[in-house]
Amino acid sequence: MTTIAIVEDNADNRLLLQAILDGLYELVEYENGTDALAGLAASLPDLVLLDISLPGMDGNEILSRIRADDVLKGLPVIALTAHAMSGDREKYLAAGFNDYITKPIVDETILLSAIDRWLTSTQGRRG
Repeated sequence: MTTIAIVEDNADNRLLLQAILDGLYELVEYENGTDALAGLAASLPDLVLLDISLPGMDGNEILSRIRADDVLKGLPVIALTAHAMSGDREKYLAAGFNDYITKPIVDETILLSAIDRWLTSTQGRRG
């Protein structure tokens, strides 16, 4: 089964993502960047949903470490953020995120479409 790593410190947001994704994908969850980077290195997921506003190491720092790692750099990473100001989407995509989803997630089809698009586009590369 396809594995999605969720990096999100807010328990309510994790529960919502579980409700949307459970049964469709195997889910692994991390509450902070340190645990996430260790977990991703130990067991490579197929895609990462990464919150931007995390305690300690934020999502941008985690992403830069993923992109600098030879094993992890090809992972599709979708930013999850409550920051929905004009220009934010472009800023996060320019930083190296594959996609950008705003929270709260009110239309789960947007999230599911983004996940499907990036899983489909990377299947050929990862085998």
